[in-house]
Amino acid sequence: MAIEPGFLEELRARTPLASVIGRRVRLARSGRNWKGCCPFHGEKTPSFYVYDDHFHCFGCGVHGDVISFVMQSEGKSFPEAVEELAASAGMEVPKETQRSREEVARAQSLSDVLEQTQLVWSRALYAPEGRAGLAYLEKRGLTRETIEKFGLGWASGGRDSLTQALASQRITPQMMADAGLMRLDERGGPKGELFWERVTFPIRDRKGQIVSFGGRMLGDGQPKYLNGPETALFSKRRLLFGLDRARTALRAPRPPGAAAPDLIVVEGYMDVIALHQAGFCGAVAPLGTALTQEQLEVLWQMNSQPILCFDGDIAGRRAAKRAAELTLPLMKAGYTLRFCLLPEGEDPDSLVRARGEQVVAEMFAAARPLSDVLFELLVGRVENPGPEERAALRHKLVEAAGQIPDKALASEYRSTLLDRFFEVFRKKKTSGRSDFQKSRAVNIELAGAGVDADYERQRKLLGLLVRYPEIIPEVEEALCRLSLSAGLQQVRDVLLDLSIAGEVPQTSEDLLEKLEESDRAVLQEYILSDGVLPLFSGREDVSLAVAARTQWWHFYGFLNFSQFKQEVDQEVARFAAEGGDEAEWRRLQPRLEALTRLKSGETEGEK
Repeated sequence: MAIEPGFLEELRARTPLASVIGRRVRLARSGRNWKGCCPFHGEKTPSFYVYDDHFHCFGCGVHGDVISFVMQSEGKSFPEAVEELAASAGMEVPKETQRSREEVARAQSLSDVLEQTQLVWSRALYAPEGRAGLAYLEKRGLTRETIEKFGLGWASGGRDSLTQALASQRITPQMMADAGLMRLDERGGPKGELFWERVTFPIRDRKGQIVSFGGRMLGDGQPKYLNGPETALFSKRRLLFGLDRARTALRAPRPPGAAAPDLIVVEGYMDVIALHQAGFCGAVAPLGTALTQEQLEVLWQMNSQPILCFDGDIAGRRAAKRAAELTLPLMKAGYTLRFCLLPEGEDPDSLVRARGEQVVAEMFAAARPLSDVLFELLVGRVENPGPEERAALRHKLVEAAGQIPDKALASEYRSTLLDRFFEVFRKKKTSGRSDFQKSRAVNIELAGAGVDADYERQRKLLGLLVRYPEIIPEVEEALCRLSLSAGLQQVRDVLLDLSIAGEVPQTSEDLLEKLEESDRAVLQEYILSDGVLPLFSGREDVSLAVAARTQWWHFYGFLNFSQFKQEVDQEVARFAAEGGDEAEWRRLQPRLEALTRLKSGETEGEK
């Protein structure tokens, strides 16, 4: 059965080997890999190791990938194993046709074309015509050994130099076009070579086979960097430059206790090569595009928390934001990203040459978690937002967390982002407090109450929401703006999580039943103890629920009088100007009544 190599490559990439083997073998973590007792021969001491893309038993020598494991463990044929794995991955196996058999044969032929091209270009780098290319690479600090390891070369000048060099191998222009080395005209015929007067970089798949080339033009020509087009062998969105070497480095045997290299995603060919030469052998790079979903899945197969390293300029920050946004809908427990944003004007290549390996190693070690970077990228340069901006920012953070499909993980991210939001944008008590103190009766009350008065008001305000959770969605924005004591911030997060998810129950009992044990513990510590909630445990009639809204705004006004007065005045003016309906007036009434009480110096609801 002839199956297109590209399909098989994607099937392997989408099928976690450890998960498939783990259905039959009890596996235990061994560093970044897994080990267990071999299913193919009897043993009591584990010698069967599972890596990201292959397994190997050091006892009996059995070896293979996910397809061969299914074949050997279940006695299936190659087509049967492919069908089973494809069904689990949600993929459809292409039907075998004469065309598919021809495509497999053509892919093998294209590999030959690319290998012959590599020989021509690697030799040309050391010939007189490649002198400029070699000088450029050496000026960038690359050793001859590194140049040869990565197979760097030189595509000579002229639009038919390679064509002539390959003619002796019976390689035609059409074969070169199929391999991504030749441009095609409007009719699909060969038009001219794609690479000329450029330093060349072989692009290899995860097994080390050349599938395309990249090239860098010297001087002022454009485009400066060029990748080969999509072909039967080459898909930009699935591959990463340096992937074959990084995979080898990450799964190489290490002394006990020695850490595996970090998996580091940088932006360009030269960054990858410079880092490998400096000893950072887990470096890879996308192929001229932003990081893709397929590339991220490949990264997570090798490392659960790869580092994304971006240049410290505006373009680098934009790329970091795109990567963060790409990641959120794909996240799952145990897998994340770390970010390393370099100093402005620097890239990994320049940093290694200018400041040395130790400085770069320290920067990678200090890579920051996704949640930190996501917050900063979403908030941007906002420093002192007004109420409208605060509300917009908070919704932006909540929406970002909501993209994570795993509910538990999404909840953790939402809490983390909101905690940071409240910490960074907590309102300071400034002129609003002195405005508040201008109310004579309240000023007297505050003088006798001491510093703890605000804390008790905060607890009672939150206790009202626990007693009457139906109020939460109505006061969500105002609740967000309040400056609360540290422990009470946790209570606010619990209540806001429910409101944001649209899961606010109607009664206090239902609220407590809905919460997880840890959230109930938070309420118990700060709200349900010391008589806070019983203060509001009176009759169950409608009038008390209505009065609770007024009481809530009363406490809010004590804590935030100047802003509260401004908000109510604006709402009243808007209602008068726009002619609001009865429902709008009912919503506004509790705030008007609370403001009236505050102005008259009433302290009802605090005793």
